[in-house]
Amino acid sequence: MTRSLYPLTDDTDWFPNPTLALDEPPGLLAIGGDLSPERLLAAYQRGIFPWFNEGEPILWWSPNPRACIDPAKIRVNKSLKKFLNRCDYRMSINQAFDQVIEACAEPRGDQGDTWILPPMQAGYSSLHKKGHAHSIEIWQGDDLVGGLYGVLVGSAFCGESMFSTKSNASKLALLTLGYLLANKASSFIDCQLPNPYLMSMGASLMSRDVFLEKLHFAVKYDLPKSIFSPRFIERQPIVEHYVNG
Repeated sequence: MTRSLYPLTDDTDWFPNPTLALDEPPGLLAIGGDLSPERLLAAYQRGIFPWFNEGEPILWWSPNPRACIDPAKIRVNKSLKKFLNRCDYRMSINQAFDQVIEACAEPRGDQGDTWILPPMQAGYSSLHKKGHAHSIEIWQGDDLVGGLYGVLVGSAFCGESMFSTKSNASKLALLTLGYLLANKASSFIDCQLPNPYLMSMGASLMSRDVFLEKLHFAVKYDLPKSIFSPRFIERQPIVEHYVNG
């Protein structure tokens, strides 16, 4: 069967079935549309996300396989446990969303230009203001030294990007997210695509069909809003969860 790239319509709630994504480029599904909060939320609820480079139209993806993390299976090695016991970082939720996404957009090493372009930043910032996108921040003193952001659909957190300017700051952001989602019904962290960093922290690969089935159940379960209420959170319970749990 020959597959084609689907152009999006003006209906912000319409997307083609993710199983119709192309095999080459792997996971590419649709083109066009906009980055309005309504369309972004509809995409994530279906296991679809935008990703495109400067000068390209908006492209929508649903890769196969998919990388995900079970919050109960995040890996914390001995060196990270020791670090958690002695570090002076502070953690917060939704205290600096725009700062986190701006930091994630900074080019890194030899990766060249960022894909988190201004329209992407504006789209996720709007989604954050509507209560669907969230950030985890890591602070050293008053300096933001790490964090992550993503979209919450039901009990699934669809991670978009993370950054770190100090040792283990992004790992602590991920551990904080896992702590927040621990023991919540049908919860998991969608990492989209695998990389060595995420795999070392406990990510595993699953087929698109299995991912969509997990997402189907997660979308039906709304987490209490208090879980991601804006606040600073105590470090010790997180340390105990991963070091002594």
